[in-house]
Amino acid sequence: MRRNEFLKTLGALAVGATSPPWAHAATTLKMLIPANPAGGWDMTGRALGKALLEAKAFDTVHYDNKGGAAGALGLTQFVNTSRNDAHSVMVMGAVMLSGIIGNKPPVDLQSCTPIARLTNEYNVFVVPAQSPLRTMKDVVAQLRKEPASVSWGGGSRGSTEHIAASMLARHVGVDPKKVNYVAFRGGGEAVAAILGGHVTVGGSGYSEFAEQIAAGRMRAIAVTSQKRLPGLGIPTMKEQGFDVVLGNWRGLYGAPGLTARQRATLTEWVLKATKTKAWTDALSSNGWSAAPLVGREFDDFVEYEFASLRAIMYLSGMA
Repeated sequence: MRRNEFLKTLGALAVGATSPPWAHAATTLKMLIPANPAGGWDMTGRALGKALLEAKAFDTVHYDNKGGAAGALGLTQFVNTSRNDAHSVMVMGAVMLSGIIGNKPPVDLQSCTPIARLTNEYNVFVVPAQSPLRTMKDVVAQLRKEPASVSWGGGSRGSTEHIAASMLARHVGVDPKKVNYVAFRGGGEAVAAILGGHVTVGGSGYSEFAEQIAAGRMRAIAVTSQKRLPGLGIPTMKEQGFDVVLGNWRGLYGAPGLTARQRATLTEWVLKATKTKAWTDALSSNGWSAAPLVGREFDDFVEYEFASLRAIMYLSGMA
């Protein structure tokens, strides 16, 4: 889809009508979440669904969780079942790109319709409260001594926490291919493994660990942001001497085969949803950073991310 065509259609919707033509009909949005419940994609999708309802874009939202292979299984289902359906969307993000690179699914993300980047969330690394490892420097000392003895638990292989662990290993002189990474299909499984001491370190977005950290069952030892996240007091990798900065962005795609007008309509509603109280409350409570990006800029961003992740994953032996 050409940029001018999309922008012209989006502008016409904004100027020529206060709402899309189907806005007053009883409508249901079908949202494919390519992960199991309780993880970052699930939380993002359900928060967006609530915001879309508040914005009166739809009457109901139906959620369908399909986890596995870093989102590749969900992507395959979405492509095969939603073609030309303007009321179907899929949550996606950086992890899906790495999943496509690593798993080579039989379908292509490019066949779907880009709608928007929504948020950015930095990875937080945690250890169980009873762990003898108190800081990331303690973890690195053990990693240097015996890489296999440090198990890193998180999302699917190639997730941002996996990539961050590999970046850290490379930074401290350890072969990133020796990183002992344990992948879980959903946030709930990862949390249980961390609390049970089945992995040395856990990684994910702050939102997935917030409850456990607040209850004192987990200890946050590092975050991959440039500066400390407001109000959390978690030390960054950089301030501990490790040059690892990496964000986990999340976004939304529409079904394959949508017209420029259908894409513009969905984009308009998503942007309206991001102005609602439901959405701003979700950003605040989950520690997400608003990162809206639409149109050609979002298309270009995804293309650049694909190239960057391919390079990192190749060096780390993931692709």
